[in-house]
Amino acid sequence: MLKKIDANLWVDEQPLKFWQLEVGTRMTIIRLETGELIVISPIQVDEKTIEQIDKIGKVAYIIVPNLFHHLFVAEFQAIYPEAKLWIVPGLEGKRPELKSDRIMNKNDRSIWDEIEYLFFEGFQGIIDFSGPLIFNEFVFLHKESRTLILTDTAFNFDENFPLKTRLISQAIGSYKRLRPSILEKIATTEKNKVKYSVEKILNWEFERVIMAHGTIVEKDGKQKFKAGYEWFLGTSL
Repeated sequence: MLKKIDANLWVDEQPLKFWQLEVGTRMTIIRLETGELIVISPIQVDEKTIEQIDKIGKVAYIIVPNLFHHLFVAEFQAIYPEAKLWIVPGLEGKRPELKSDRIMNKNDRSIWDEIEYLFFEGFQGIIDFSGPLIFNEFVFLHKESRTLILTDTAFNFDENFPLKTRLISQAIGSYKRLRPSILEKIATTEKNKVKYSVEKILNWEFERVIMAHGTIVEKDGKQKFKAGYEWFLGTSL
């Protein structure tokens, strides 16, 4: 079921397990001045949710924001076949069956007045036993609501999650902290590129932070994001 977060901004959430931990996942919907909708990181939706989406606007763009949030995109695209699908570089090889309209480029400028987006360079993580993997993540700013929209470049697990998730997130440094975990900190070798991306993000004006996994940060999001990445980079920003 859709949850309205602010003017022209909604999210929907569903359970999701990773490494047998309940981490949940979240999609974000932005309504443009035209009434068109941008759906970032689509999840599974039922008939009630589809009805809610159709009431707030027309799905015009579906965005896969990194190389790992593509699990439900084909199903969502089948519901909204007229929407343009934007994907990140590398997904065309990973999911060649997806019919995309645009492969996002790190030099792209936003085509929408209401939104900024940025390629988060250098960020790597460990999500299986094959070694460090790149994410090729794009992050977004919804200017009207002063909201930063991330996917896997920060987490925020807290008491809203099951005990096992809380204990593990404490052990890897992502419990009640808006930041990546120690796993991403170890995996990421090009921290100079990450620093460059973070500094650009900190030039944006935002208060709220929405991420795919964790509780939304409603207040002091910029300060918390900055503190999280100072820990990650081991330097002041």
